[in-house]
Amino acid sequence: MLQIHNSLTKQKDVFTPIEAGKVKLYVCGMTVYDLCHVGHARVMVVFDVVTRYLRACDYEVTYIRNITDIDDKIIARANQNGETIQSLTERFIAEMHQDADALGVIRPDLEPKATESMAEIIAMIETLISKGFAYAADNGDVYYDVSKFDGYGKLSGRHIEELRSGERVAVNEAKDDPLDFVLWKAAKPEEPAWESSWGRGRPGWHIECSAMSVTCLGEHFDIHGGGQDLQFPHHENEIAQSEAAHGCQSVNYWMHNGFVRIDDEKMSKSLGNFFTVREILARYSPEVVRYFILTSHYRSPLNYSDESLEQAKSALTRYYTALRDVEAQDSVVWQDDEEFGARFTAAMDDDFNTALALSIMADVRQALNKVSDDDERSSYLAGLLRSFGDVLGLFQQSAEAFLLGDTENDDLAVKVETLIEGRNTARANKDWAKADEVRDELTAMGIILEDNAGKTTWRKA
Repeated sequence: MLQIHNSLTKQKDVFTPIEAGKVKLYVCGMTVYDLCHVGHARVMVVFDVVTRYLRACDYEVTYIRNITDIDDKIIARANQNGETIQSLTERFIAEMHQDADALGVIRPDLEPKATESMAEIIAMIETLISKGFAYAADNGDVYYDVSKFDGYGKLSGRHIEELRSGERVAVNEAKDDPLDFVLWKAAKPEEPAWESSWGRGRPGWHIECSAMSVTCLGEHFDIHGGGQDLQFPHHENEIAQSEAAHGCQSVNYWMHNGFVRIDDEKMSKSLGNFFTVREILARYSPEVVRYFILTSHYRSPLNYSDESLEQAKSALTRYYTALRDVEAQDSVVWQDDEEFGARFTAAMDDDFNTALALSIMADVRQALNKVSDDDERSSYLAGLLRSFGDVLGLFQQSAEAFLLGDTENDDLAVKVETLIEGRNTARANKDWAKADEVRDELTAMGIILEDNAGKTTWRKA
């Protein structure tokens, strides 16, 4: 029985979909003005696994991840670069897809863009104004009146009076209350703008997601996800907007993944410890990065360090070494396995506990290592590992491809095999000095040899 830690109720709740057998999932996506960083990678991988597991449990999942393609930062970056906003956003959408594809993240069913949802955004603002939850200010902005929504603060656990304490209305703002937030920004010179009944302008960030989620999934859907940093004010404001506009609960389960830390410090550009996905993938294979992300429970902080990535690389190497030269059964259904499969299900049903799931997979790997390659049990265990990997997005390549990298069938591979043959000849002739000399040469080339049962295999370090 799947349980999800619900940020709204502050506890693990048994998951019951609104419509039996179907799940509607919305995740806040990227603001596309720069390359994705490791925090974005975590969001993408976490909710990719959530989607994979739900589908493995035979749910029909509709997965939506939006794209924010109009925003203050986007406008500023486009002006800085001397390019159009459309040119900037299209370029970074392509870059985002490249990073996500590399990490093995399945594309969402829909990726709505804010600029393509303007009619729905304007209609929702009009509804909020007509119901008395929003007002048009003298300067052309439109604000949400937080005092009119009784449930404000229920997601973050913050009370209005507590939030209001110390807040001030800026001199250039026309809102009635410090907590009121903008739904529509009046047009500024040389900025993109759309026509509305209260004047030309563009939407605030929060209203974009409320409009896009209801357009794609309806007024009431199952799961809304995103990073912990979005819980307040973004998701709090989404609830206020959506529930005021439609008069019903908008989302049943709110999921938030934890922050990424760099060497136990908060990731920050100002601290100089800010890494893009592209920078990390230049040093580590995408699957290593994915495995590293899954080693921590999604709600826990994730500490990025070279040591952690090296540990992930070593762990994956052990898996692929165990899978090497074993023909995995294609017909293995992990849900039918009463030992490892039952434990894996229990781990994932416990709020998608990938850290525990990986420990169970390690037990399968150890069991695989204890049986001979030609044993029928080895084929079954290899198939079981591969099927677990499908749920977590791991083991999506051959063992040779992972262990040998891109050296398969190239000149380096030929050279390595020739050297290994020479070493084996030296060993057969008991010329240990020559054999050690060849091993040292291969080690200098970044090649690791493994001698098992009279056979020598190799992999890249």
